[in-house]
Amino acid sequence: MELWHDRILVLDFGSQYTQLIARRIREAQVYSQILPCTVPLATVLAYRPQGIVLSGGPSSVYEKKAPSVSKELFEQGIPVLGICYGMQLVTHLSGGEVAKSKHREYGRAELTIDDDGDLFAGIGKGGSTDVWMSHGDRIERMPPGFRSIARTSNSPVAAMKQDDGKRRIYCLQFHPEVAHTPDGAQLLRNFVYHICGCKPTWTMQSYVETAVKQIREQVGQERVICALSGGVDSSVAAALTHRAIGDQLICVFVDNGVLRAGERDQVQKMFASQLHLNLRILDRTEQFLAGLKGVTDPERKRKNIGRLFIKNFEAEAKRLKGIKHLVQGTLYPDVIESVSFKGPSATIKTHHNVGGLPARMRLKLIEPLRELFKDEVRVLGTELGLPDDIIWRQPFPGPGLAIRVLGSVTKERLAILRAAETIVDQEIRSAGLYRDIWQAFAVLLPVRTVGVMGDQRTYEHVVAIRAVTSLDGMTADWAKIPPDVLGRMSNRIINEVKGVNRVVYDISSKPPSTIEWE
Repeated sequence: MELWHDRILVLDFGSQYTQLIARRIREAQVYSQILPCTVPLATVLAYRPQGIVLSGGPSSVYEKKAPSVSKELFEQGIPVLGICYGMQLVTHLSGGEVAKSKHREYGRAELTIDDDGDLFAGIGKGGSTDVWMSHGDRIERMPPGFRSIARTSNSPVAAMKQDDGKRRIYCLQFHPEVAHTPDGAQLLRNFVYHICGCKPTWTMQSYVETAVKQIREQVGQERVICALSGGVDSSVAAALTHRAIGDQLICVFVDNGVLRAGERDQVQKMFASQLHLNLRILDRTEQFLAGLKGVTDPERKRKNIGRLFIKNFEAEAKRLKGIKHLVQGTLYPDVIESVSFKGPSATIKTHHNVGGLPARMRLKLIEPLRELFKDEVRVLGTELGLPDDIIWRQPFPGPGLAIRVLGSVTKERLAILRAAETIVDQEIRSAGLYRDIWQAFAVLLPVRTVGVMGDQRTYEHVVAIRAVTSLDGMTADWAKIPPDVLGRMSNRIINEVKGVNRVVYDISSKPPSTIEWE
């Protein structure tokens, strides 16, 4: 992305909430970008940020290998906001004292505001507001030049600042990015607008203009192929690329044998017949199932599928002649989760279209959505004129049902899951819950249980139903589906899907769980 946007950098120290910080800033229409805390200072400054946020993290500043930054960062005149661990690191590096708290502070706390200027402007009626705490250390002594601007009963210094004209540093012991801090979004807006001086120029209209220009410059007069799955990500990527280069775009849909029921026909009808895109459909069911035979490790599944996708796209590009570029619907969360773009945090999982790619590819990638979160992609799709049926389609993993069939992937097990998934989708839509739920799907577990059907003992498969609510897929809560809807799903699956005698419902949030089981 070009540097004409005002930009806030988020340096990540391994917090589970880092992506939320970036999202909240983008909701204020200011571009934010996550970098690992390990990047050199010169790299940080090369981005010319208007402000820098230091995220939270699981470490203590006194640990031997605690992540850190250069002290020179604070001498650049760039406004800095330290959150939780970020606050403790600022204190430690600037000559203050951090110590273990006698009473760890997790969850809701009442914050008393002692300075309602700049950062807390317009926040807290009566001088207080609710915030979300998550820390075991606290500030015992502030660094020279800092003063406390807010407190809680357990943290005498719950927020502090130093604004002497040279150093503009603000620190918070709580998390403004989470929904449990009601005034958190306003606080972040105060930081990016009033303290950093950013303008709200990050809109999907401006993104279209910039992306179209970049795609045209990258492609020139050449034809390109697009990996089209029919999901919102690849569909918006195709529409955006088509806006840029028109009939130079050729969309390729690979039927990999691990799709939902009717997926292939639906894609053909929507993109070839209604949107009039140049669409080629490749049936590679046997090839993909052979590549998955006997594979039970989810990372191997993802990587095998990723390699087979690329193999087919490269073969099709060679057949078409002169194709050098491949368009993918890679999103920012895909990049973050796949390459551990999070300082010392661990990789969560490999996405088939990121970590599953071979080291050497014949095709050069075009990833026009690589900087966007899912909800931004939906706004972009509306900007491009795509129908709601595509824009609001629930996410479906690139590896498809292969990672919802836990354990070995076979035609028989895929057929069971495909039938169960169809019932879940039908009942969610029938209950009017489709738009309220981020994802709802079935998982085939690698276990069998005893049951009774028609006075006979059965020993058959277990299906788990997973449904979550979310804004961007980075965090999620299990959906409170009405019991009667769950009952209908269970009853239909057990009665209509041969080989299933038990249905369970997953009530795990993300974190600590992920949305997909594999």
